[in-house]
Amino acid sequence: MLPRKILFCTDFSENSEPARDLAVEYAKAFGSELLIIHVVDSSGFPNYADWMMPKIGEELNQLLLRMQEEARSRMASLEEACGKVVKDVKAYCRVGAAPNEIVGLANEASVDLIVIGTHGRTGVKHLVMGSIARSVLRMAHRPVLIVEALTGKGESS
Repeated sequence: MLPRKILFCTDFSENSEPARDLAVEYAKAFGSELLIIHVVDSSGFPNYADWMMPKIGEELNQLLLRMQEEARSRMASLEEACGKVVKDVKAYCRVGAAPNEIVGLANEASVDLIVIGTHGRTGVKHLVMGSIARSVLRMAHRPVLIVEALTGKGESS
């Protein structure tokens, strides 16, 4: 079955570029709709805002709003760039826990394939930081293509 809708997940890092290139290539080859998602991770903000002074809590909320504005701007540029290659592109910027928001959009939009990059962390860094790609793979009830970044920089753990 050819994917009619492909969801590409980005964190705007260099490591997400190979996944973007592959998602665009697949969407072009299959004539698929390309959905792009970026999630502003707010999971730590509410916890801090609850127990910190009201002023600092408000500063965190302002920071979150600025992050959303910047993400929306970057998404508009990315949507435009991908739109030069793929006919039907839609960009989404959400706030929350990345795996939940990615899988949520995949379900809402009935995507056929999720394409997500990974930083390729191993060892202690992977255990401490976890993996959004791994969480998406566990939670999604659809094919997930995980593209490992080939930065050549080689992270040590």
